[in-house]
Amino acid sequence: MAERMLKFVTVSRQTPQKRDADHRRGDFHEVYADFIDAKAKEQSSRCSQCGIPFCQTHCPLHNNIPDWLRMTAEGRIEEAYELSSATSTMPEICGRICPQDRLCEGSCVIEQSGWGTVTIGSVERYITDKAWEMGWVKPIRPVRERLQSVGIVGAGPAGLAAADNLRALGYKVTVYDRYDRAGGLLIYGIPGFKLEKDVVQRRSTRLEEGGVEFRSNFEVGRDASLADLRARHDAVLIATGVYKPRELTAPGVGSAGVAEALDYLIASNRTGLGDTVEAFQSGELDARDKDVVVVGGGDTAMDCVRTAVRQGARSVTCLYRRDRANMPGSMREVANAEEEGVVFEWLAAPRAVLGDASGVTGVRAARMRLGPPDATGRQAPEEIEGADFELPAQLVIKALGFDPENLPALFGEPELRVSRWGTLRVDLKTQMTNLDGVFGAGDIVRGASLVVWAIRDGMDAAAAIHRHIQTKAAASLAAE
Repeated sequence: MAERMLKFVTVSRQTPQKRDADHRRGDFHEVYADFIDAKAKEQSSRCSQCGIPFCQTHCPLHNNIPDWLRMTAEGRIEEAYELSSATSTMPEICGRICPQDRLCEGSCVIEQSGWGTVTIGSVERYITDKAWEMGWVKPIRPVRERLQSVGIVGAGPAGLAAADNLRALGYKVTVYDRYDRAGGLLIYGIPGFKLEKDVVQRRSTRLEEGGVEFRSNFEVGRDASLADLRARHDAVLIATGVYKPRELTAPGVGSAGVAEALDYLIASNRTGLGDTVEAFQSGELDARDKDVVVVGGGDTAMDCVRTAVRQGARSVTCLYRRDRANMPGSMREVANAEEEGVVFEWLAAPRAVLGDASGVTGVRAARMRLGPPDATGRQAPEEIEGADFELPAQLVIKALGFDPENLPALFGEPELRVSRWGTLRVDLKTQMTNLDGVFGAGDIVRGASLVVWAIRDGMDAAAAIHRHIQTKAAASLAAE
């Protein structure tokens, strides 16, 4: 092992080649190229194989990172893929969109000692992309078929992860989703320059080939109630995510030209997939030749500003009320956005949207400073008197985060308990709601969070559902 590993002293950290900003801002292709075989082996060999792998403990999925790095360095790529996929249903997706700088790579021992982290995310992506290329990724073939069925509401990362594991256990699985394609925000919310759509679609195709049934354009509450699904299946998993946008409170936000982040991203992604989107074709949700202001500081805001650049906006500005150090979005995404020409106005918050009901002309913003910590422990922003400024804008995008929809009303199930924030209340040990056989997973339980956490929750929910069904089956058999 010593001959192939611990080369961080002699081999410098290197990411896959990044496309030049002048070229990449003209299309929606992914920013980073793939590792070639030799480079993946070289970068994997930098791993220190430390006794306590903090990269693994700080990964929500607890991926066996040091082990598959060693296998990659040794050229055992198929074994590396098998190990990687043992703890993750979508390793190539996590390798592309996880904020590794805040998770595994940020916790790497050699990063903390000043040698530069191992490029874990890029190697993870390489391993699974290689597996698809070589035909190592197979449709699910359960060892045995079970009589019980599970209904999953939501075809996002949590729902797909649960469907994968439940089908592998032999259950009949039906996934219900309001959209016409499986993938949720992986398809409609995340732009192609971070995650090209065929990467997601091949995952849902694999599930279909393995026997998972997808019911698209299906809304619980319209096409069936939650009670109907409970009667149809032995267990139901709610994995809808959170889609209700948080509101911006300022004069003028009701004017034409003020858009919700998700509406904007869905229109762009649908257009890229070949759909006809009236709001995009009319110019309402097209940034071309417009001055664009995006309000917010998370990953969704970064997706919006970088999408606007690619649509040909005249200028793109991001307003965020805190400073760079307190921004919740990935610093890698901020750096990419700056390279592509996005201007960041740190410590600035919108005071009013200018113009009239027929269209916006700009944004008046207040300069902010950071005051004492608020209830979350973060420094609370405060306005600076007399420091207002104005920005031109014909398109203002609100990217302030998302909250849950009113599921008890939406699903026609008033007995379904939710928290004061509207998220599902579940037993933390079993992930079951107060309704027998109804489980919850992903953002609808924990609030808006990372895709990797949704995958973890979906896999945990699948295990909990399996225990629940088998316990009931054993009890029923004993009663006979």
